Amino acid sequence: MSPVDEVVRREDRPEPSEYAEYYGQYVRLVPAGDLLEILSSQFSGTLGLLGRLDESRGGHRYAPGKWSIKEVVGHLSDTERIFAYRALCFARGERTPLPGFDQDAYVPAGRFDRRSLSDVLAEWEAVRRASVTMFGGFDEAAWTSAGTANGVGMSVRAIACVIAGHEVHHLSVLRTKYLGAA
Repeated sequence: MSPVDEVVRREDRPEPSEYAEYYGQYVRLVPAGDLLEILSSQFSGTLGLLGRLDESRGGHRYAPGKWSIKEVVGHLSDTERIFAYRALCFARGERTPLPGFDQDAYVPAGRFDRRSLSDVLAEWEAVRRASVTMFGGFDEAAWTSAGTANGVGMSVRAIACVIAGHEVHHLSVLRTKYLGAA
């Protein structure tokens, strides 16, 4: 995958060739608009939904073997950190293929249920603020930069879109399966 010669705006959605087919499920969830503004606007949705929960709800699982609410939030933080790192590497011209990660190993290793819900949410907020700041500092050339992670080519703008869509997906699951459409 090579950088596109034309000017790309943050409002432009990535082409399917800029990400693995699997990530299309997240890209499709992102509404039209400036990706940086969308990432910023997600603060109110996530913190509004989960910040008002009683601490005792943080360990809730909707079924045996499913992640708790705190583990879902921890997963969002871990995944965003990894994808933001990939975006930084690609924006800076890194050509070394980056590894994948196993979310099913990361979540238990994160020990999120040992922490308070407010602490796990504060971590997510810090990760998102760092991502927004990083993506905000990228110029058009950086947004079209691409590299390889987990054996698949991906552009920086696709990564930003996947981060936003990944959050939309998990908030929908939290609303419907954990909180009963709260």
